[in-house]
Amino acid sequence: MGDFRTQEHFGAYFSALIQVKMRSRLQSKEAIEDVRQETFARFYVALREGKILHPERLGSFVNSVCNNVLLEHYREHSRESSLDDDQKDYPSQAGDLLGVLVTKETEKKVREVLEQLSERDRRLLREVFLEERGKDAVCRDFGVDREYLRVLLHRAKQSFKSLYLKSNDSPEFTAA
Repeated sequence: MGDFRTQEHFGAYFSALIQVKMRSRLQSKEAIEDVRQETFARFYVALREGKILHPERLGSFVNSVCNNVLLEHYREHSRESSLDDDQKDYPSQAGDLLGVLVTKETEKKVREVLEQLSERDRRLLREVFLEERGKDAVCRDFGVDREYLRVLLHRAKQSFKSLYLKSNDSPEFTAA
């Protein structure tokens, strides 16, 4: 991963996913940024040390590293904030209301765009990205080899991206 453009694309792609995931789990932007940076730091160490044995599972690997960093963050902060019973400070139920609303709206758009895709593309994207099924199992279900699955995924992602971008331009998807 010595190529700067590759690193930049990788960082932008996974930063967005980590942000969405952490928004519902952490209260402060600083905590989200700490988890994101630590996730990338650990990923690059694993990459340099040759610990990434299955590049096709890169998304799952980054997700697992993020989960581990998040759990460590929880443990660290639970130790720091262990207050006496009479001094407990309960978090606000409102949380990050704007973040929740943005996440819900994004989920709604994604669902709507998925419904516009062909059945095959919709099923393929759901199984690989939402259900995180193994690519070998998906290949068996679709009756294709790994190389053609890569082509099908590329086409499905392009279709999704095109429809998603069009939906952001249409008036029915813009906030009033």
